[in-house]
Amino acid sequence: MADHCIFCAIVEGKIPSHKVYEDEKTLAFLDIHPSAPGHTLVIPKAHITRVEDLPEEDARHLFAALHKIVGRIQEAMGAPASTIGINNGRESGQEVPHVHIHVIPRNRGDRGGMIQGVSGSPQRLNDEEMARIAKEIRERIKGV
Repeated sequence: MADHCIFCAIVEGKIPSHKVYEDEKTLAFLDIHPSAPGHTLVIPKAHITRVEDLPEEDARHLFAALHKIVGRIQEAMGAPASTIGINNGRESGQEVPHVHIHVIPRNRGDRGGMIQGVSGSPQRLNDEEMARIAKEIRERIKGV
């Protein structure tokens, strides 16, 4: 685990947190700067900076933990829904360089907006550009 990582320090018990779930590979705790009451962070215990660097087993455990707790978080907060998001890399807004999933309980009219709003005004691409982009991505996924 990285000595300088605040999430690793939480995993190691060096920094207190309000834990809501823990298993051998994952930890979930309340965000200290919540976007809504019950805003929870779900992390792998291993220090991994980006989603694409997560070992498959850790990714399975991380998403299994998310699956197990998301409904319970909503229930506890009396929220009918939640926004689930990952900032993957500094340019996306990732403040702590350790993979973490945000679970933000949501209610109608809370003015939180939809996740697509993070990029500002969406641009509509023509079909030719969409086909080119899809081809570029498919070529990089082949053989993975």
